Amino acid sequence: MASTTTSSSSSSDEGVTDMATRVGSLALRHPVMTASGTSGHGDELARHVDLAGLGAVVVKSLSVERWAGNPPPRVHETPAGMLNSVGLQNPGLGVWLADELPPLVATGATVVASIWGHHVDDYARAAARLADAPDAVVAVEVNLSCPNRDHGGSRVEMFAQCAPDAAEVIDACRSAGRPLWAKLTAAVADLVEVADAVAGAGAEAVTLVNTVPGLAIDPETRRPRLGGVGGGLSGPAIHPVAVRAVHDVHRALPELAIVGVGGVAQAADAVELMLAGASAVQVGTATFADPRAVGRIATDLERWCRAHGIVAVVDLIGAAHAP
Repeated sequence: MASTTTSSSSSSDEGVTDMATRVGSLALRHPVMTASGTSGHGDELARHVDLAGLGAVVVKSLSVERWAGNPPPRVHETPAGMLNSVGLQNPGLGVWLADELPPLVATGATVVASIWGHHVDDYARAAARLADAPDAVVAVEVNLSCPNRDHGGSRVEMFAQCAPDAAEVIDACRSAGRPLWAKLTAAVADLVEVADAVAGAGAEAVTLVNTVPGLAIDPETRRPRLGGVGGGLSGPAIHPVAVRAVHDVHRALPELAIVGVGGVAQAADAVELMLAGASAVQVGTATFADPRAVGRIATDLERWCRAHGIVAVVDLIGAAHAP
């Protein structure tokens, strides 16, 4: 797993890259973390990965009350990734805080809580429940853009598509008392406008991008392959979409921290997102195929940096924008 970080000067002398980075005000030991929705709510990956060596573990999105999610089938493999329609199933914040967070904290992991709601007030209540969470919960990722929950066209589908609504949600989540990251979708008319709005409302970072809305139909049955009908497309198929989103937002808003996510299956994918402007990256779909993936990618990123003479991993951030 990730090695102990050192200062830039000693890194140069010893041939070891300083892997520390920052996302807004938050210092992280490593730029690689898990993506919400892909590694459970607790310490599920601990038997496969040294969670304490990652930048953070971003847990599956939580709501104030328990939510059952969508009917099965919930996952369908595609030629370059997968569609999922889990529908944000979770035990509720109370159960998570009492039962699932403590074992995760015991691993030494840095934890980022992800929250969602049906309406602005739901987000506000979820954020308030996190105000007294342990210090190991260092940030809150506000999921504004999950495309795999069919709720009759409710506003949860629209938050990230409308800058004022997205900003309203972020403002309502300030009671969490922790840095806020807004998780956004690329399926909008103007992603930069939405990113600028959430930053103005108090988000220290944006996570780019969430899954892309998709649909698969079985030619034999003529029915959708997922129980929730539509779902979210993830994996290598959306990697170029994520790179473009990170690139465009960083170019327009260079002071806004970005967490890049989408199709990170190997170290080079993480490097590409960082060159586009991400300060950190998340690994998601690759974990379904191999639960060790996030640890492997973290280690391979260090090896890539050493092989390319990178003294500090932060030197990669936005380097594709250099003249």
